[in-house]
Formats: sequence, structure tokens, C-alpha cells
Amino acid sequence: MPSEPDIVIETHGLSRTYRAGDIDVQALRSIDFTVRRSELVAIMGASGSGKSTLMAILGCLDRPTAGQYLLEGVDVATLSEPELARIRSERLGFVFQSFNLLPRTSALDNVALPLFYSRTGPAGVIERRSRARATLRLLGLGDREKNTPGQLSGGQQQRVAIARALINSPAVLLADEPTGNLDTRNSHEIMEALVALNRETQLTLIIVTHEPDIAEYADRVVTMRDGCIVSDERRAPAARPATTTAARAFGTGTRFLAHDPSVCRASDRP
Repeated sequence: MPSEPDIVIETHGLSRTYRAGDIDVQALRSIDFTVRRSELVAIMGASGSGKSTLMAILGCLDRPTAGQYLLEGVDVATLSEPELARIRSERLGFVFQSFNLLPRTSALDNVALPLFYSRTGPAGVIERRSRARATLRLLGLGDREKNTPGQLSGGQQQRVAIARALINSPAVLLADEPTGNLDTRNSHEIMEALVALNRETQLTLIIVTHEPDIAEYADRVVTMRDGCIVSDERRAPAARPATTTAARAFGTGTRFLAHDPSVCRASDRP
């Protein structure tokens, strides 16, 4: 059955089992999960809850043991490794806790780097730099394009990393603990930048975080435990923090699920 046009990510019965010596470890247990285009979703959970495993599968960095994952209606399991690499390059953007910038390379060239490996990006150096320059301006770093990472603050380095993730106009931006290496002020500035991108460009954004004040910025907060989704909170955009204020209590609307660690139920359907 084909996906609805506005569904960008859809999983059915997604499971992932790892072999640790003689023991099978179930990192994900029959996850049903849907993300619609332009949503901003935060995934929370303690260490070992399965949130990073889910993010790795959604990012085509790992394959499920069982179940189905559809990205923009395409069954990822049917794709070859070169096809998966192309999707990671052209349809997905990644932001990590570590900025992973080339230390001796300018902000401009760090941002432009993915364009050298893209089939659909501009071929010429001038065009690549022009797009990178525009993306840096979008993140408020138009005056920092010549600076190397060592000449930038932690928050500025993460903005460069976000600009690099956006350079190929991905369908989804996946951010794994994007504020983990930042102080409180820079963390909220990064989140405000991501919220602005989501609102102004309709970018679909999925964030893994363990910090409730960071998750507060999302339209939805999905909580995981023991490889299952145990709650899914949907909130109106107006409920998001608008400034770098102290964290407020979560809004209403949380749906809690009966927690059976042997199986997960769909938690995100209206």
C-alpha cells in the first residue's frame, strides 16, 4: 500500500537485534513510527532505550533485523549499498554531537564539501561556493566564511555543521544530540536556529536528545524505553519556547502506551 504524499518516514514492525557473545540483544522491538513532511520531532530516552539505533536505521546507516522502513515511499531494504550511499548524500542531512569539521579548512569549504560527492549538485567551484555562502548566511554566519573551526565558538561550529547538512537540500535532517557539546546559551541558540529552519523552509527535522528543555522545542516528543515507543506527545507550534528561557513543563496531549517490552504498538497515529 503506497504511503500518503505528506509522509516522509514510515516504519512497520521495525526490529533490530544485535548478537553480543551468546546473547541476542533486542535494541528495537516492532516499532511503528510515522513522520510527516515539515514535522519537528524529538526522540528521548535513557541510554539503551533504542533511540540511537532507531536514528541509525532512519539515516540508512544500519539495517533492521525485521520490519519495513519506507523513506519517501521507497522501501529502503530493497536498495543496494551504492543506492543507500546516494540517499545519505542527497536526501538526508546529518548533525552530530561532535561537529566533525575539517580543522584546517574554512567554514565555506567545510559547508561546500558534500557538493563534491553529489550527482545533483552544481559542478563548478564557483557555483558550489555560492550555494555554501548562501547556506552560511541562512545560519547567520555570512561574516565567518573564511574562519577555520578553531577560530569559531562551539555554537558557531555547530551552525557550520548544520549548514553543511543542509547544503544538498535534504528531505530530512537527522540531529543526534546536536547540543551535547554546548553550554546552555549556545544550546538554545542552536535550537532556535533549527526551529527557524523548520518554520521558514518546512524542513523535516528529527532530533535525538536526553535533555527535556531541548525536546521542548519540538512539535512532537517521542519517548523510548527498552526498544519501544512508550509515549508520543503532540503539541501545537505555539507551545514551543520562543526565546532562551528556562525550561517549562511539557504541554498537554501525551499519549502513554501500555509498556510490554516484547512488542511495541503504533504510538503516533491520530
